[in-house]
Amino acid sequence: MRIAVPRELKILEGRVGLVPAAVAELVGQGHQLLIEREAGRLSGYSDADYQAAGAAIIADADKLYAQAELIVKVKEPQAEELHRLRADHLLFCYLHLAAEPALQQALLAIGLTAIGFETVAEGEQLPLLAPMSDIAGRVAVQIGAQLLHHPQGGRGLLLGGLPAAERGHVVVIGAGVAGSNAAHLAAALGARVTVFDRNQAKLARMHGLGANVTALYPFGQELEQAVLSADLLIGAVLIPGARAPHLVSAEQVRRMQPGSVIIDISVDQGGCIETTRPTSYAAPTYVWEGVTHFGVTNMPGAVPRTASQALSAALIPYVSRLAGGDWQDDPALRAGVNLAAGQLVHPALK
Repeated sequence: MRIAVPRELKILEGRVGLVPAAVAELVGQGHQLLIEREAGRLSGYSDADYQAAGAAIIADADKLYAQAELIVKVKEPQAEELHRLRADHLLFCYLHLAAEPALQQALLAIGLTAIGFETVAEGEQLPLLAPMSDIAGRVAVQIGAQLLHHPQGGRGLLLGGLPAAERGHVVVIGAGVAGSNAAHLAAALGARVTVFDRNQAKLARMHGLGANVTALYPFGQELEQAVLSADLLIGAVLIPGARAPHLVSAEQVRRMQPGSVIIDISVDQGGCIETTRPTSYAAPTYVWEGVTHFGVTNMPGAVPRTASQALSAALIPYVSRLAGGDWQDDPALRAGVNLAAGQLVHPALK
């Protein structure tokens, strides 16, 4: 199969769909790999690296898409890429269509088949979302700690505190992969951490992180009290394929402490905090009622080398199955299909 990896066009997105080692494995299976020129540059991979792995470098994006059968990219197609897509293309990338109705309609009109990384499922596990959620959770705490600094407009607070100074309060809503990694890093920094989730097993794991971590069921009053006292509020709620529910209202955000910070990892799926709106790394934050919001929709793109390596390691077995031609018999990939031949098929999108 002819597998194409285009250069990402989303603002300041440095990841690449496949690293050279993954390309070499697919070439070894007999597939033809087409890489757009400089697609891996921001992840630290040169065109020469891809050529050494057996790929052909295509200078022009139009020509790349024209030759492609399977397109493997990271982020959803941008507006300037849509004219390159055809009905016979198989598109494999992060889609997040529940939060992108215009893109959903555009892809339906093209008539292609699109599989979302975020909806490929092995039982209850989301193997292609997990590595990026892991990164997003960690990045959220790193960025949140910076945004709490006074020069950034924050409360002037060190998350871990000092012997004679208060600890910062980090509130995490959702204890999945992203939320648990955020809680883990915040706890390791010495912050006072409160994690909310409905799943008792996840709460038990969060409680085990240390004496500075409290794990609670999200009863309304307890969640509100934690939100109002948060220095850093991290939203990490996920319903696979569906739009995230709003668990924190605008009125609650309005009552948060001035200079506090919100980072909504759920922004790709619409955000779980009512005041969240999508941003990019070119302009990552905005202030609403004295609270700094960070809503970048490609958070792992800040660490493209790490993210591309982790993503490729997770992707390679699924790309191999797709390229093998009999993937419709694979339950994990079938679960990931959002659109099939111009039809909306994923139940969370209907």
